[in-house]
Amino acid sequence: MTAQYRVAIAGCGGMANEWVDYALKRQDIEIVALVDIRLESAAVMAEKHGLSCLKFTDLKQAIQETAANLVFDVTIPGSHFTIATTALELGCDVFGEKPLAETMEQCNQIVALAERTGNTHAVMQNRRYDPRIRSLRNLITTDTIGRTGYIGANFFLAPHFGGFREAMNSPLLLDMAIHTFDQARFISGANPVTVYCQEFNPPGSWYEGNAAAICIFEMSDGSVFCYQGSWCAEGAPTSWEASWRITGEKGTAIWDGLGMPYAEVVAAGDQAGKFIRDYERIEGQTVEMNSTFHHGCLDEMFLSLAEQRPAETDCRDNRYSMAMVLGALESAKQGRKIELADFMNNSGS
Repeated sequence: MTAQYRVAIAGCGGMANEWVDYALKRQDIEIVALVDIRLESAAVMAEKHGLSCLKFTDLKQAIQETAANLVFDVTIPGSHFTIATTALELGCDVFGEKPLAETMEQCNQIVALAERTGNTHAVMQNRRYDPRIRSLRNLITTDTIGRTGYIGANFFLAPHFGGFREAMNSPLLLDMAIHTFDQARFISGANPVTVYCQEFNPPGSWYEGNAAAICIFEMSDGSVFCYQGSWCAEGAPTSWEASWRITGEKGTAIWDGLGMPYAEVVAAGDQAGKFIRDYERIEGQTVEMNSTFHHGCLDEMFLSLAEQRPAETDCRDNRYSMAMVLGALESAKQGRKIELADFMNNSGS
């Protein structure tokens, strides 16, 4: 019996193993093609996972010869636009690693093509599928702290990657900040309106490009989101999920990115005349999830196909997270605040 989803996997590097492992757990998926510019990489992937599918160096040929209807794009960021447009034009749905594309114009073109063809393009934003961040979001959406005024995320780590990241112009903003920016949109339910960014390369940095940045976003709900980050901050590291503080009318929600979130809100009772009021601690509630991170996001992507609706991380939504990254880079380049609606709409379509 033919599987419902005939998957061509584009890109056979290390991250592709996560996608293959997921696919092999589902009976409705058949991996019909492995595609990589290095055919030997596809062969190694096939041997590692016991796959007997065909191997290609060209995605178009792979789709045409195998009748694939879904492409997993696990290629490098510079290939995402070509992979997405090729697959969509040939009638395939696309699930891809972040980022959506490398420029705002390319992001807009992918969105337009998905809408024209009626095919799905969804982006892997695995940080949304962490039960702890869902718990933090619930503290906001249930009005625990009242209307949000400020969201702050601190991200300070010192990974010695070696390789391409250490040669990039903007390694932090281009390679990592998309996760934190997308988390901020997810937590708040708001989209970015403006951004001011200053990026820099601190003393002691082993990166050639700017490995640190401070970004201030005005959001569509009237709140301000402030991001402070560095990829060359030795000592006292935050988690990879960042350290969060969200302040509202009635209190503050805190998540260190490691444990469970909590809130402190103004305690009940008469506190008139108190210089500093008393607070009550409210623990974040556990959120049950069948799958988390990559597998959780993939579950949602496949569910969206079954329910014939956009995925939570559909390209049309993810375009706003990409605008935060690319708009921040533009702000840093120009040294001024950027209006993101203008930036997004005047970057091609």
